[in-house]
Amino acid sequence: MITNRLATLLIGAAFASAALAQKPVVITGGKLLTVSHGTIEDGVLVLQGGKIAAVGKVGAVSVPRDATVIDAKGMTVYPGLIDPDTTLGMVEVGSDKNARDLNESSDEIMPHMHVADAFHAETVLIPVARLNGVTNAAVAPGTDDSLSGQDAFIQLAGKDRDAMILSRDAALSLNFGAEQRRRGAKAAYPGTRMGLITQLRQSLLDAQQYEASLAADAKKPKKEGETPAPAKRDLKLEALLPYLHGEKPVVVQVTEAYEAETVMKVAQEFHLKVVLKGMTRTQDIVDEVASWKVPVIFGPIYELPRPDERFDAVFSMPAQLAKRGVKVALMSSDAVGASTGPGSNFGVRNLPYAAGFAAAYGLPYDEALKAVTLNVAEIYGVADKLGSLDVGKTANVVIANGDPLDVRTDVKQVFIEGVSQPMVSRQTQLRDEYSK
Repeated sequence: MITNRLATLLIGAAFASAALAQKPVVITGGKLLTVSHGTIEDGVLVLQGGKIAAVGKVGAVSVPRDATVIDAKGMTVYPGLIDPDTTLGMVEVGSDKNARDLNESSDEIMPHMHVADAFHAETVLIPVARLNGVTNAAVAPGTDDSLSGQDAFIQLAGKDRDAMILSRDAALSLNFGAEQRRRGAKAAYPGTRMGLITQLRQSLLDAQQYEASLAADAKKPKKEGETPAPAKRDLKLEALLPYLHGEKPVVVQVTEAYEAETVMKVAQEFHLKVVLKGMTRTQDIVDEVASWKVPVIFGPIYELPRPDERFDAVFSMPAQLAKRGVKVALMSSDAVGASTGPGSNFGVRNLPYAAGFAAAYGLPYDEALKAVTLNVAEIYGVADKLGSLDVGKTANVVIANGDPLDVRTDVKQVFIEGVSQPMVSRQTQLRDEYSK
């Protein structure tokens, strides 16, 4: 009952009045971190109709007469943060298998599964992330399977789940490493990396043959008056076709350098549009990674060094990649242990601190901020709507009392589509109840 009441409050309340959403909001006097075109001191941001209507310095921007004006003097204003890899809405309580909807154990190859079909929009974990400035996220299935399904790209507020799912099938999740080996399971499942990569290659070849067969059937001459039986559809192979055509990205989860090299050979063979994810133990091949000309979703950045590594071997990797021209995005620690269900999705709220950590170990500050905003938007094909403070983009905006990447900073207000979000979560409710 508590969860249902809270969900109703947090997801629907801010969108209950269309009139309120249409009234202009002017944020004035703050320090605007535009991401795309530098910092504007003493700036003005106008939000109207769910979009950013104007951005500039005080005195250079017209303020609508009927606008709600927010004095942000001494505050920092920046675009909503975007987490490129979460399980939000897929895990509620990690220790309860009935509250986890991550991995399909019936098969190793499941590209036809859609995260959007299982996304639980009423999760009390979304407001926790939203309160720290995260307004959008990619939601991925677990990593037990080689091809584990298709990611959804969501907004962390909306009138219902359909409104929150901005892209139903934003990317395909591909995982390659020790975690996907099914030792002791059914003989049909690969128990070695050799088996995994062979199975993956065969699946892609099967999809190509399936498409060729459909095309051949379509060209067969038809007898007059004959209605040919429709070809039997194979959802598994059909799901792979947009990715074989390079229409959508394939997000490839790897950890070790040799895993990355192995799976990239297959990706290049089939001309896949690749985004590498994880990559925490690829220090020895950073130049080779750069030569692949693919983006990297790096993390978790907090991994400790191995006995033969420098203390900052993982911490400095985003800086090393960016230095070589790689587009870097940073993910929260949410994905840790996703195969068995993380303890919680509370890690998403720590997304800005992953960027701060990367900045502390050499990633230029502007690039660190891009790694949790504009770079993520570009990777998922939504940079025309999200990731920076630019006219015409969705009005997902955060007001905070300091540097967004600093743990000492408090977020004061979050706007999604120009609507002020309730700054309350299950955690704040418990805090207020028991602090009395």
